Amino acid sequence: MRLTEQQIMQIKAVVSAELGSQATVTLFGSRQRDNVRGGDIDLLVSSTNEINQPALVAARLEAKIIQRIGIQKIDVLLQAPNLQRSAIHQIAAKGIPL
Repeated sequence: MRLTEQQIMQIKAVVSAELGSQATVTLFGSRQRDNVRGGDIDLLVSSTNEINQPALVAARLEAKIIQRIGIQKIDVLLQAPNLQRSAIHQIAAKGIPL
């Protein structure tokens, strides 16, 4: 996995502050493989609570994570009981839990 322990701690802290301690984060995509260079940070953020205004929540998470770990391309995919799931959610769920 190509994230430092410090980056993982910061990501989890942001998600917990925004969505509560029950929210989980899974890394998926190219950053989960050590032998691949570059790539953005793809995160599946799962909540047991409903998420209202998911686009705003995802953008806020991305912005706050960038503030903490520095400028990087970050994509946040949200999963919650009130949000529709798609094929990418199944792929993301096979990632590495942070």
